[in-house]
Order: sequence, then structure tokens, then C-alpha cells
Amino acid sequence: MSRQIFVNLPVRDLPRTKEFFAALGFEYNAQFTNEQAACMVVSNDIYVMLLVEEFFKTFTAKKLVDAHSATEVLVCLSCDSRSEVDALVAKAVAAGGKIPRPPQDYGFMYGHAFEDLDGHIWELAYMDMSQVPPQL
Repeated sequence: MSRQIFVNLPVRDLPRTKEFFAALGFEYNAQFTNEQAACMVVSNDIYVMLLVEEFFKTFTAKKLVDAHSATEVLVCLSCDSRSEVDALVAKAVAAGGKIPRPPQDYGFMYGHAFEDLDGHIWELAYMDMSQVPPQL
């Protein structure tokens, strides 16, 4: 059996967050989406559960961090090309996201990032496996 991953992220404004990620081309699984949570489909095996902060708090006794001022996790998604990396960053910015740093080009790997509306950092990376050095 192949494993699936469900990344859970707290969000302040679920309708606005859903619009943001829809602008990037992501869809939602309606079966697991309501007024407290949205199941964003990244692939057949990867999902992001966008949970209203109060609902998110029911899963942990720990204090939530403000992702605008602290980072607990970086979410990295692979892309099929450099142009896809740049296109997703451009869509994120157009939808209200921010760019936390300039793109990084290592020849064999190209990456860029955006911050979503709640400050979570999403890394986007394209890797040309034919150009990867024999040993990093």
C-alpha cells in the first residue's frame, strides 16, 4: 500500500484561503471540506488540510505559532519545469501571497518560494535529474 500524506495547516480565514489556493490551480475534496476545514488536493497521495485555527487547536495542546513571525515547517512541492515554478509563484503573488526571498538556481535545481495568506512558506522546486552532480 502506498502511503498518503496529509499536511495540516492552521488558517485564519478559510474562504479567503480556499480562494487563494484555487487561484494557484488547486482543487478541494468536497467530502472532507466544510466550514472548519478544507481538504486541498495536491496529488493522489498528497493533501493539505486547511483548518480554521480554533478547529486546529483541538488537535494539539501546544500553542500555535504565527507563521508571519515564526516558522515551524517549510512545505516543498516539486514542479515539472522552471517555468512552472515561476508561474506558481506569480499566481501566488497575484492572489495576495508574498515572496520571501529571490529564486535560487543551482544549475541542476531551481527553486523559488511564496508565503500564503497565513504566512506559511511554500517552496517550489524543479530538479533536472540528468544534471545532478554525482555526489552533493
